[in-house]
Amino acid sequence: MKVKNYVELQKALKSEDKIIELENSINAVNTIKLKEGQKLTSEKDDILLSFINGDGIALTGDNEISNISIQTTPDKRAIYIDSELEDLKDIELKNLTVTGMVQLLTRGNNTKLTVKIDGLDVVSADARNYSERPMKYGVNVYQGALTIYNYNPKEDSEIIVYAENISLGRKHAPVIGSGVFISGFNDESGKVTIEKLTTNDIYSNGMIPTGQPNLITGAIFIVYGALAKEVVSNGKVVTYGTNDMVLDVWGTVENWTTKEKITSYGSSGIGFVNFGTVKNFKAEDDIETYGLGARGFNQYDGTIEKAEFNSIKTVGDGSIGMQFSKPVGKITIKDVITEGSTGDTLVKGVIKTLQADAISVLEGGSIEELNILGNLETKGEEVVGYHVNGGKVESMHINGEIKTNSEKSHEVVIENGGESDLSNIEKYIK
Repeated sequence: MKVKNYVELQKALKSEDKIIELENSINAVNTIKLKEGQKLTSEKDDILLSFINGDGIALTGDNEISNISIQTTPDKRAIYIDSELEDLKDIELKNLTVTGMVQLLTRGNNTKLTVKIDGLDVVSADARNYSERPMKYGVNVYQGALTIYNYNPKEDSEIIVYAENISLGRKHAPVIGSGVFISGFNDESGKVTIEKLTTNDIYSNGMIPTGQPNLITGAIFIVYGALAKEVVSNGKVVTYGTNDMVLDVWGTVENWTTKEKITSYGSSGIGFVNFGTVKNFKAEDDIETYGLGARGFNQYDGTIEKAEFNSIKTVGDGSIGMQFSKPVGKITIKDVITEGSTGDTLVKGVIKTLQADAISVLEGGSIEELNILGNLETKGEEVVGYHVNGGKVESMHINGEIKTNSEKSHEVVIENGGESDLSNIEKYIK
């Protein structure tokens, strides 16, 4: 059925028509709800469906929305699920430009859903208002501008995801809260399987007050209960706020490749932090962080089998380049540069004081093979280039130099029972 105004749209939604085609832009008074199996689309290029009051489009299952723009106020949901069906079948979103949150959250009776997204650009959204938040490691996580969340605790409930060409926010105008947020109910139940996720430019800002110890966000966050088989970040990924992680994993990722720069501008931010299991990670461009306690890479829990980095640069006191407190496999990086001294930062929900070391391996952390293709360089006071503090590095090789810019700093420190292969760096030991 073709519709030209809000009255006709209301009639179409109540009819048995499966396809509703918008011929004009429509200013809707209230939320609308698609019946099971209904599709909302347009053949024109400039159709805007906007909502004056409340949320936008509610989905019930087996729905498709394509080739339109949707606008709510940024703190509302432009697209969301409102259904008691057990099997929601396929929900497809194609070629959409959106103001407002896209929240595909299942609960209650919902046990099966396949999400298919190809072309989603969320211009503006504020995802801070929703109470369903994962909690672990002493912190809660805000939902995202794009939220895919299995909130059903049943063991047999599952969301399967195919999501490509995702763009969120704009440079200096990020979405608020997390960016791409994909989560299961917990580690044991309510799972999500991500067959493929590809993103373009992602800009997010959690708007979290400085000093808040128990709240975080992620620009791209694979939360617990989620298994991602392939993630490709084709565009820039940028965060601006306090406690904003750029890339964060609590679940499992088999393969993740980032093509462009990863950047954090907020205090206690991290370029890439892993609490889960990552098999293969490759950053083809640099990771840069700016701010007090903003680190480049952290392995706090779980493991990573193989990771390749271009360069990591941190600018801020307490901003470690790379830190390991759990066992990992093969790590390869070009250069690590830190430009800070000692400062406070958030670690597992607690504010701690850290040195801006280039590489830090703590007790409980171990690296099977560490390859530095270029240099390790620190520019702050009383910091260390290569610091094995109770941890273990089985094999370490560096092609370049370890540089410090202060008499109170050290190139290499092995302490507190730490162990490291030093055959390639004996000349730096003091």
